[in-house]
Amino acid sequence: MSPDTITAQAVVTKTERTRARARAARNRRYLVLGSRIAVLLAVIGLWEWLARTAVIDPFNFSMPSKIWEQIRTWVVDGTAQGSLWEQIWYTLYEALLGWVIGVIAGVLLGIALGRVRFAADVLGPYIKVLNALPRIVLAPIFLIWFGLGPASKVASAVVLVFFPVFFNAFQGAREVDRNLVANSRILGASNRQVTLQVVIPSATSWIFTSLHVSFGFALIGAIVGEYIGATKGLGLLVAASQGTFNAAGVYAAMVILAIVALLAEGLLTFLEKRLFRWKPADADSAR
Repeated sequence: MSPDTITAQAVVTKTERTRARARAARNRRYLVLGSRIAVLLAVIGLWEWLARTAVIDPFNFSMPSKIWEQIRTWVVDGTAQGSLWEQIWYTLYEALLGWVIGVIAGVLLGIALGRVRFAADVLGPYIKVLNALPRIVLAPIFLIWFGLGPASKVASAVVLVFFPVFFNAFQGAREVDRNLVANSRILGASNRQVTLQVVIPSATSWIFTSLHVSFGFALIGAIVGEYIGATKGLGLLVAASQGTFNAAGVYAAMVILAIVALLAEGLLTFLEKRLFRWKPADADSAR
């Protein structure tokens, strides 16, 4: 057998193996997706059956069919506070604004304290004390300070977002390869250049890790603030439904909030994959 023939067969074998791995990965994704849908349908079906057979109290636990009917009513007829889309946008606006402010503040302060050890030693105890406070209880204080408008909900979202982003940015700045920093200084880089061109790019993966969790915290902050006192928003829908003992309304608002959170998580994951194409695939995805 000639060397050219052997080489051609090796190329064909490698191509077949690559296709087989891709096919196996695609089949596994379909299997996982199908299993997820099956679990969801099983839970919904079991819940509906238990409520209809009075195994659980349908007044307190409601049932999926009533929740769906409540969502449909809100979509078609609107809510007592206005259209459903207006409530969703109001909550999403508060969460997004609080998330952006919290992320910017957390990244800037985290990188700064990660780079300046003296500032970290001075401010570290105060940040730890503030982090130990149950931040949800600050929502009533913000309501007193800023009123029923969106400012109090944005403030609640900011304090929930800031700390996870800060600690990840701080740790990312501290975990930068010292050899890279030393080589940059040898090449004549200033402190500003080291921070912008070495430290921040190295800490980006740490920061993105916190973004997934922090947006959920931003939604929680906005919802809690609206629940305590607001004129619009999904949190107000939850409070109004609870006040009228409408369990289906409470669950319907939770479903809508979950959909919003999942869409935001999907967008963040897409952006992360686009920005970090250089990262190797993990072991699970490679199998």
